[in-house]
Amino acid sequence: MQLEHYIDHTLLKPTATVSDIIKLCDIAKEYNFFAVCVNSCYTRLAKKELERSKVKLVVVVGFPLGAMSMEAKIFEALEAIENGADEIDMVINIGWLKSGEYSLVRNEISQIKKTIGDKILKVIIETCYLTVKEKQKACQLAVGAKADFVKTSTGFGPGGATFEDVELMKNSVGDKAKIKASGGIKDRETALRYIKLGASRLGTSSGISIIAEI
Repeated sequence: MQLEHYIDHTLLKPTATVSDIIKLCDIAKEYNFFAVCVNSCYTRLAKKELERSKVKLVVVVGFPLGAMSMEAKIFEALEAIENGADEIDMVINIGWLKSGEYSLVRNEISQIKKTIGDKILKVIIETCYLTVKEKQKACQLAVGAKADFVKTSTGFGPGGATFEDVELMKNSVGDKAKIKASGGIKDRETALRYIKLGASRLGTSSGISIIAEI
């Protein structure tokens, strides 16, 4: 298994500098990671640094709270695509979900997917804040809105990915969407177990140490 091809090499800290992003991209190219994942202010920089490489560019939208207006998320997603993003990882409006405003949650996901067209959309459901039923509902809404992936976490909440959540998400989406596990993945054994449970992508800032174990 080419584990590096599952990894979105990630740097989303608010303190990330220009030189940090350049280093992130250099490492991703060196280790042949599938993608880098950055905040939208660094879209153009990361795209430039990844030129003439096979590494994809993932940009987060509505990150990390998911609580801004739908219009703001749509604009951020569109701008990211126009500036070179290959994929969008959006955070759902958690408050809407927990309020039972399911049509709003689904519509927001749907509108962003329509905005980015054939680009990949991953929906971060931030599992640490949700009950089992809410996690299942979030997955159903994402699938209904034509999202390509459901994703566990931002990494900024009180908890990240868990094996139980990935298994639950896989059971919820079946083959209708893929799964990205993100948050707290720091070693090869953990990474491999997430893949075995059904994850198609891993978001981590520990890609080097994971690959170094091979």
